[in-house]
Amino acid sequence: MTALVDDDLWSAIGDPTRRRMLDLLLAEGDGTATGLSERLPVTRQAIAKHLGVLDRVGLVHSAPAGRERRYRVDEAQLARAVAQLAAVGSEWDARLRRIKRIAETIQRAAQQRDTQQ
Repeated sequence: MTALVDDDLWSAIGDPTRRRMLDLLLAEGDGTATGLSERLPVTRQAIAKHLGVLDRVGLVHSAPAGRERRYRVDEAQLARAVAQLAAVGSEWDARLRRIKRIAETIQRAAQQRDTQQ
């Protein structure tokens, strides 16, 4: 019962700067490295590298726009990431329920021993 997780995708999403870039692109519809660098405390060069990571995992796609490229979030790939996160969350919920049952069983056994003494 292990969810299939795309490690490259989650590695890309794991970076706070890239998450903020995705937020901005989603809010604005699209953007350029220059525009994003004006909104974030990161150089344009760093933004371009982050966009490259997001592009490699399919979270954004770009199209030429003059001397720059305009980036847009791939909503299908983002939905895939959300589905993976939901699956992982569901697995952890099941694990935590099992741990709770085990702990309750141990607690009941300890209470029974205490009442028998």
